[in-house]
Amino acid sequence: MSVDFRPGDEPNRAHTPVPPLGQRPVRDFWDRLQIVLQPVGGLFTALAIGLLGFRSSDYLERRQAADTNARLYSELMSRREESESALRKDMFQTIIGSFVNANARGTDLNSEVLNLELLAYNFHESLNLKPLFMDMRRRIVEGQTKATTAEGRAEYQGYMTRLERVAREIARKQIIVLEGVGKRFDRTIDMTTDPIGTTLEPATLTLESTPATFSLDVLDVNLPDREILVGLSVDTPDSIQGRQTKSAAFTVSYFDFPMIDNTRLAGGDRCAVVLNGFSEHSADITLVYFPGAYASLKEKPYYSEVIESIRRANMGLQDPD
Repeated sequence: MSVDFRPGDEPNRAHTPVPPLGQRPVRDFWDRLQIVLQPVGGLFTALAIGLLGFRSSDYLERRQAADTNARLYSELMSRREESESALRKDMFQTIIGSFVNANARGTDLNSEVLNLELLAYNFHESLNLKPLFMDMRRRIVEGQTKATTAEGRAEYQGYMTRLERVAREIARKQIIVLEGVGKRFDRTIDMTTDPIGTTLEPATLTLESTPATFSLDVLDVNLPDREILVGLSVDTPDSIQGRQTKSAAFTVSYFDFPMIDNTRLAGGDRCAVVLNGFSEHSADITLVYFPGAYASLKEKPYYSEVIESIRRANMGLQDPD
């Protein structure tokens, strides 16, 4: 049976013409590059995700290890401080007991001088040890006066030398610390003539943009005890009340330590006078001017000084210059 197609009729099945072999489209360089890069791009994406995960995991591990080490270090330091505090507490109780307990005190000055040396070297920043030094010096002088032989007097003189040496060493260490945060100047008093009434050359020291002029007067000299009565005058400028002058008189000896024996100035700053050397020819003294925060641990700042320091700090932060 034959089927006749009329013009305009379409066949029922889809018909896709296939171009001849010689007429197929030719792919250029970019088409070929796209075909090659499609799987490579997926591979690079997978590698990037894997590398990012590895780096993130490695960073987290290192961060966790650092936190663990820091926590372990803090625990070790805390235990070390607790051990040192317990040791210092036991040492303090044992040593101070030998001075306070009258029954424990004997006539062995060598042991008592040794205990005072241990106490001074370990607690000189927190305790005012001048009364112990003065009492020990009094006992040494009494023993030296009562000694009937040259050997006995020489023994007591050796105790006095040890006492003064440890006091001068502590004062020197404290001056080095205070000089690092403050200012100082040195003066020499001529002892060949009568120095009473002498006014030493004044000096102006500046601490945190606050200048202060210091003047020292020699009011009295105690040659046997190696003490000097000093008159101190401090002039400081004040934007509201004008120039302020503060005066004080005190005795300076080897047993006055700057972190403990100091003069409070305006704004909470401190100054101290230290006796470095004393002889029949001259006496060397040092004045150190330092912030009140570096005074001894027993010194507590007043609330007004704390508020004033905070106010000045805030004003400094608000200053555009």
